[in-house]
Amino acid sequence: MHFFSKKTSFHRPLTCLAVIALTVAAPSTWARDTSADRIRLLEQKLQAIQIELERVKSESSQATQKVNTIQQKTDQTEQKVTTLEQKKVQLQERVGSDVTEKSRMLFFRGGFTHMMNQRDGVTIKSDVLPIGAQDEAGKNGWYAGAGIDWALTRDMWGFVPKTTVFAELMFEYKQFGSHVLGNGAVGNVPSMLAGGALNPINVTVSQFTLTASPKIKFFEGSKIRPWIIPAGLGIHVLSPPSQSITYIVPGVQFGAGIDYNFWKDFFIGIDGRYHLTAGKTDGINLSGMTAGGYIGIGF
Repeated sequence: MHFFSKKTSFHRPLTCLAVIALTVAAPSTWARDTSADRIRLLEQKLQAIQIELERVKSESSQATQKVNTIQQKTDQTEQKVTTLEQKKVQLQERVGSDVTEKSRMLFFRGGFTHMMNQRDGVTIKSDVLPIGAQDEAGKNGWYAGAGIDWALTRDMWGFVPKTTVFAELMFEYKQFGSHVLGNGAVGNVPSMLAGGALNPINVTVSQFTLTASPKIKFFEGSKIRPWIIPAGLGIHVLSPPSQSITYIVPGVQFGAGIDYNFWKDFFIGIDGRYHLTAGKTDGINLSGMTAGGYIGIGF
């Protein structure tokens, strides 16, 4: 018992020391565990922050690309606008800011006409039936007509600047007399061939002309534009017919004139034209000229 008593007395201090050591070591271990948790938490937060930064960087890069794309489109749009403005300025310089330039014109014309030779015909003076009144129409008369100009090129296909070539289609009616006395054979009531007395009727001597011609206008962009017709085709329909009953005669037309743009799309002008037919056709020569004015509407 004494031995066990001594043994017990020996273990108590050891036990106390162990308890004291555990008590001292436990807070240190807990502190180490807490620090490790904090470090892991900080690492997780840093990783989250890094991920967020990468996302923001990516979004920023995409936004920058979008801004660059928008800027490029804006630059392209500005270039297009600049190009259009330059073309507009060039057009204004070429056409003129105070002139409304159109590529087509409808015009109405009228004035004086003159035949180079007097007309014969079946119902007026006739060498075939020289009976009764043998009257002739005068050489002078009046005309009225209309036509259209259609632009083909503004610079003669690149050869002459500011010089427009138009295709002109025109018709006109000419009258050289409406009280020409008819001859006794077919211009008398009743015909003297049937024994009638001299009673001539009034005959209207007229002519219808249809032409197709190139028309060259100069000084594009100016209010005043002179023009010429170097040569064009003319078809003449005469009334009354010739003594051989011919009523259609072809010919060539030459002309010159000048346009004036007096207001917006409205033009006035003067012109002169010469119609040439090849000699006499069945005893008649329809060569002649016209001179007068016209008013045109551009469209």
